[in-house]
Amino acid sequence: MDEIKTKSGERDTTMPTRRSVTLIQQLAYNRLYSLSLTVVLLIILASVLWPQTFPRWENFTAVALNLSFDTIVAVGMMILMISGAFDLSVGSVLGAAAGFSSLMLLNKVPIVLTILFALIVAMAFGFTNGLIVAKIGVNPMITTLAMMGIGQGTMLMMTADKFTLPPEFLVLGQTAFLGIRIPFWIAMLIVIIFSVLVSKLSFFKRYYYIGGNERAARLSGIPVEKMKILSFVLASALAGVAGILLTARMGGFMVTYGKGMELRVITAVIIGGASLKGGVGVVPGALLGTVFMALVNNIMIIANVSVYWQQIIVGIILLGAVSIDVLLKKKAA
Repeated sequence: MDEIKTKSGERDTTMPTRRSVTLIQQLAYNRLYSLSLTVVLLIILASVLWPQTFPRWENFTAVALNLSFDTIVAVGMMILMISGAFDLSVGSVLGAAAGFSSLMLLNKVPIVLTILFALIVAMAFGFTNGLIVAKIGVNPMITTLAMMGIGQGTMLMMTADKFTLPPEFLVLGQTAFLGIRIPFWIAMLIVIIFSVLVSKLSFFKRYYYIGGNERAARLSGIPVEKMKILSFVLASALAGVAGILLTARMGGFMVTYGKGMELRVITAVIIGGASLKGGVGVVPGALLGTVFMALVNNIMIIANVSVYWQQIIVGIILLGAVSIDVLLKKKAA
């Protein structure tokens, strides 16, 4: 591959020279543009194939609401993957936060205290993950897989489904603004806030250095262990926020909350530009990834695709996204 020079005079091999660049190559290397184009084409195609069902305001608002919870979790997952890690326990953490908030509200605990306690419970999961990964050095997959089991066990301790929560709490999930439920707007606010933080603050930019070369980051004085722990706490905190909002939206708690979320979110984040090797990715990519996955899921439902095939298709999308990421990294090298 031809090399080009940056303004500082350094050689940049991440993009082909202008001579060799085609439109397809540009789209492949700029994930935000290519994914945006894919989403638009997907909407157009679905509108043509199912004109009576897909291009309806009711359907779009339903898709927006459904992607809200995954988007909130995906923001935390994106930051984690930029740092070179990932978390398989986010779905269970969401469920645990939902269960605790439901249980406390049923015991007449004030709403504000309930939300704070549920978030503390969620962050405790993240802190434990981060401590084991950063301090002890256990692989993130093993650590968070074990924590997934702990979270699922915690959810089962909540026993029966509970759907008698106070209406003041349900406002968080069931009130609409401009025709779309509040969780969607909260998700968009979180995306905007963390997009600014990650792109502007040097504190969050450290995660790119950690994910790109942890040893070099450590030698440069970056507190790698503390940053790693914080990233896991942040990811779990956002999963807790999603759990609280999901409880408010559904009007109660079920032990199935968060089931399979980790696969959807990781798939969305990789599609949105993150890499399993770390060091790359932007928060808006997490949003685009969840939009893409939500549209695919919505189209499969409209097309009456079997639930078994839906899981297979999601797995194929994940394998495809990872394979494309690996191939692009090899080509860039």
